[in-house]
Amino acid sequence: MILMELFIGFLKVGCFAFGGAYGAIPLIRDVVLSYGWLDDEMLTYMIAVSESTPGPIMVNLATYVGSSQAGIPGSLVATLAVVLPSFIIILLVTAMLKGLLKSPYVQAVLRGVKPCMTGIILATGVCMIARNGIVIPGSSLTWRPLILTLTLGTVYFGSGKIKKGGISPIMLICLSALAGIAVYGL
Repeated sequence: MILMELFIGFLKVGCFAFGGAYGAIPLIRDVVLSYGWLDDEMLTYMIAVSESTPGPIMVNLATYVGSSQAGIPGSLVATLAVVLPSFIIILLVTAMLKGLLKSPYVQAVLRGVKPCMTGIILATGVCMIARNGIVIPGSSLTWRPLILTLTLGTVYFGSGKIKKGGISPIMLICLSALAGIAVYGL
């Protein structure tokens, strides 16, 4: 039963996740929380781990959740389910629709989807910051996530002014990990 739930849950994520992993985080969150596989705090931690490990975030999350719920068979089923829709779509696109991307209608749709995905990714980041510690009047929450975000954003955008091409993504991930350890680990 759990294997079927993992397959159906992550197949939904694979079918309806547009805009990459960051755009899919709200969908992953809804599926994982609705089935009760992880709580909100553990999901936030797993998103952070999935971002810093090699591989796509959706695949890493599916593998972890599947493993935590049903061992190795669960991780295989969840991973297969999350990648299956993309695999089939890519096969169809490359086999039958080579000229479609040149269509002005398709280009218009793609240009319209980009700002939507930017908004979803931004909203996800704001929700993660708000859920994990920005000061809200009358609460015991802290400023640490906001300060970390602003500091890392300043480093990222400021490095583009100093060095052509800016800071490498690997270096930014390492700096983020060190900053997280310094702020939350000590």
